[in-house]
Amino acid sequence: MRTLQDIAPTGEPRDYDRSNLLTYAELIDADDCGMSWERGAVEILGFEPGFDLDLAQRCWETHVARARWIVGDGLASAVEAFGQISLR
Repeated sequence: MRTLQDIAPTGEPRDYDRSNLLTYAELIDADDCGMSWERGAVEILGFEPGFDLDLAQRCWETHVARARWIVGDGLASAVEAFGQISLR
């Protein structure tokens, strides 16, 4: 069962990001190891076989980009936001 949004959020960090940090780490590792987005769509993102290729690729690409932003340029914002009780 797939639990991620079709497209990763943008802008300031959200509860969604905090709840998907483990998935983000998996995505970065898989991408760095050269895993294809097709395999990652099934194994990490939870797409069922026979999935919509365009949707799965967009989901993969936006979540990998979001994961890299969270641990890169967005790190300070994420640390600050994740320390608060409620995010929007």
